[in-house]
Amino acid sequence: MDFPNLADPAVLISLLTLSFLEIVLGVDNIIFISIIVGKLEKAQQKQARTIGLLLAMVFRIVLLFGITSLLRLTTPLFEIPFLHEHNSEDLVGISWKDLILLAGGLFLVAKSTLEIHHKLEASSDEASGAKPKYSKLSAIIVQIVLVDAVFSIDSILTAVGLVENVWIMVMAVVVSMAIMLAFSGVIADFINRNPTLQILALSFLIAIGIMLVAESFHQEVNKAYLYVAMAFSLIVELINMRMRKNTEMVKLNSDRMPFEDREEPLKPQ
Repeated sequence: MDFPNLADPAVLISLLTLSFLEIVLGVDNIIFISIIVGKLEKAQQKQARTIGLLLAMVFRIVLLFGITSLLRLTTPLFEIPFLHEHNSEDLVGISWKDLILLAGGLFLVAKSTLEIHHKLEASSDEASGAKPKYSKLSAIIVQIVLVDAVFSIDSILTAVGLVENVWIMVMAVVVSMAIMLAFSGVIADFINRNPTLQILALSFLIAIGIMLVAESFHQEVNKAYLYVAMAFSLIVELINMRMRKNTEMVKLNSDRMPFEDREEPLKPQ
């Protein structure tokens, strides 16, 4: 296929649109990577994020050039006798793509649930003064690759439906991954500094996993509802974080205030 003319406005619009969609579809991936690399020592976290996103980029580019094989993954292998397609009498046919989405969704639900349990146990260990337990880099990379595979298939099939030129898809993947790589450290640090955001992010991943399971059975799930709920929950949590910070500042200033400057007398002990 010929390389696209980047001076053509239509090509640029396609590239920018697809790059934006790739970033939106990659948010789930960044959240997972941000959470999972938090189990590594600080010195290894940046390396794991970089390797994870680069592997995701390579995986997506390989899938793009093997697009014919990828599209064959949508051929039904068998049908579910008691489940019908949305607004249709046709039975749901399960393909390799559906099986991959099902496995990936179940993995996300199980992994996120275990991570929430781990966070609760870690809080208890910190309170008792126990040393934190770190995971091996190789184990974290394997988990990142597994999730990359699931999200890559969904992302590439979306790209195929929007653009015909493979080179535009490749450039969009490279651009989106470069942007995500540039901001992944900031996002990871922000999430890992705020334990409540970690739990919220893991809850999002559970919801995304359930959505993938539903999609594997061809049940329509409007992703807009999920993203709106995620955005609303994030805004509420950011407001709560701001309120907690203001409360701590007021308490700190009150503790530092001299006795004679206090508006109310201290109560006797």
